Amino acid sequence: MQGNRIDSRDLFAAEREIIIAHGEDKYRLRLTSQNKLILTK
Repeated sequence: MQGNRIDSRDLFAAEREIIIAHGEDKYRLRLTSQNKLILTK
């Protein structure tokens, strides 16, 4: 994989959910109890 890489441990260091702004839209990226990622709009 090329390009920038962000470790998920850095994203979820303090919370289990983050909000991603993409243009006018907002997405919720959540870390589940089974350590899976869920992205919803």
